[in-house]
Amino acid sequence: MKWRLTGRYLVSVVLIVVIVIFMNIVVVTGLYLNQFAFPHFSFQSKQNNPDLITRSFGKEVILSDSGMTITGEGKELLDRNQAWIQVLDENGQEVYGYHVPPDARTKYTPMDMVQTYKYIEKELMSTVFVGEKQVKQQRYSYLIGFKNTYLERNVLTYDIRSVVHFFKIGSLAVMGVDGFIALCIAYLFSKKLTRPLHTLIDGIKQLAHKKYGVHYEPQGVYKDVFHHVNLLSTELEASEAERKKLDRMKEEWIANITHDIKTPLASIQGYAEMMRDKDYEFTIGEMRDYAEIIEQKSHYLKDVIEDLNLSTRLKNKNITLNLNSVNLVSLVRSVIIDVLNDPRYSGRNIDFSYNEETIQAKVDDLLIRRAVSNLIYNAMVHNAEDTVIEVGVEKTADSVAMIIEDHGKGIRKEELDRIFDRYYRGTHTGEKHKGSGLGMAIAHDIVEAHGGEIRVTSELHQGTKIEIRLHSLPEVHKSDEIL
Repeated sequence: MKWRLTGRYLVSVVLIVVIVIFMNIVVVTGLYLNQFAFPHFSFQSKQNNPDLITRSFGKEVILSDSGMTITGEGKELLDRNQAWIQVLDENGQEVYGYHVPPDARTKYTPMDMVQTYKYIEKELMSTVFVGEKQVKQQRYSYLIGFKNTYLERNVLTYDIRSVVHFFKIGSLAVMGVDGFIALCIAYLFSKKLTRPLHTLIDGIKQLAHKKYGVHYEPQGVYKDVFHHVNLLSTELEASEAERKKLDRMKEEWIANITHDIKTPLASIQGYAEMMRDKDYEFTIGEMRDYAEIIEQKSHYLKDVIEDLNLSTRLKNKNITLNLNSVNLVSLVRSVIIDVLNDPRYSGRNIDFSYNEETIQAKVDDLLIRRAVSNLIYNAMVHNAEDTVIEVGVEKTADSVAMIIEDHGKGIRKEELDRIFDRYYRGTHTGEKHKGSGLGMAIAHDIVEAHGGEIRVTSELHQGTKIEIRLHSLPEVHKSDEIL
């Protein structure tokens, strides 16, 4: 994997370098050939080009009454270019000179002309160009020497076949050397570029193997990627800790509910075996007492099983709400009456209040009754017997609220965020209330299934307030049944 990734970057960089080298060769070759195909295009401007100046200088050479001379413009042109001129007749004899070096010849043979044109002679220290002027059937030659030390002219003599052969070999050699250099540079560049990717791949492999201690310093081109890998590592580590915590809670919950189920089952089994045993003779009153105990334990087991079933359906969104227009004041009042009729809580004090006698809402009355009942029982179970439970129903412009509040023990901050979690049991649960431990989670899921929200606020030793708020309120019609 690492070599495959490095290879891809390597090929990309080498390809770019080769293309650049090829284009450079094409450009250099084109410029070189351009000098032969288009000699008027040069590396110098037209104004300072010695060859152009020499070829066009013939118009500045004139024959006057006093003899051969040059115009004022010609002299100015020579001065501007640090140049001198010698005008020769057909025999090579100098007939006119301007700024001619002292050691220059005054008569030139054809060989001297060639020698002076091809090479820079010590006496002249100039690059000489040759031109021709025809005046009155006579042909005059002129030499213009440029003293510019940076000016060079090379006369080449070559066999085009040798040049092509040399060019082929030289091109291959240059491309080979450049290719090797490009390969080395590309390899180093690719290694540097892909090293962070190797680190990222190793980090992702560690995350895949549930090793969440991955943390990198975000820097370089992949700074954002490193940041998100660190973020993912942190989130996975938190999720794993949460999962382990939930698994422990689930195991504790299973152990508790197994114990809670075994206790009533043991009572049912024990009393049933006693009633069946022929060695025991029970009175009618004793038989009825035993039957009542068996019935109570059976109801308890039924409630636990129903909690498990309802919790599973709510969690999986596999429940259909049977919505009816219900008077929530009457519904909550009925729940309070049922709670107070329970012999375990007959001595408790519950205050009920509302701001309107009739507050209609379209809800599943059985599920809402279950949610309110669970919250009231939870408030009584976690507080002392003399704690007053305040229950209220309030209607606002766009919602209705059902509030269960007490001024009892309160809830610790670390427990406050978990009271609606499945399998969670508060630390203040009393011995009188043993059940599935799903009551608060069921209440929470019922409210969410109705599109509402449930909020809890609490302070330790100050009390707890739980508020159910339903936002969708139907219009009240005379035909609606008031429950």
